[in-house]
Amino acid sequence: MKKLLALSVAIAFAAGAAGSAVAQTTTTAPPAAEKKADDKQMGKSDMKKSDKKMASKSATGTVKSAGPDSIVVAGKEKGKDAEWTFAVVSKTMIKKGGKAITSGDLKGGESVRVKYHEMDGKATAQTVTVRGGSMAKKDTAKPAEKK
Repeated sequence: MKKLLALSVAIAFAAGAAGSAVAQTTTTAPPAAEKKADDKQMGKSDMKKSDKKMASKSATGTVKSAGPDSIVVAGKEKGKDAEWTFAVVSKTMIKKGGKAITSGDLKGGESVRVKYHEMDGKATAQTVTVRGGSMAKKDTAKPAEKK
């Protein structure tokens, strides 16, 4: 009889411990699932915006105009004439001939390559590289002919 009672208590204890472990697993799972659902509902548009922030694009063309806070570049996009206006911010790096310059130093007609990202429908320049700077001088020099 004592053995039967001890066996019943042991089974009850084991069942209680197993039930407690299952209950803990069940209670921790829904908050994680709720968090994922909240992220999906709340963050779909936010995630897309952050993805757009990170995605860099590039454009190549000639400078039409440049000011302290923007640059207008004309070029081709998908075979058609295009014109872009890029915002210039404090983090924008502009280089000509390997040297840092300001957007005010850019001149109309200079060939540039602009790496930029779009944020809130606005194109912001990350880097602007003037193409041809000191390279143009080297390209115009003819090599000596061999006789």
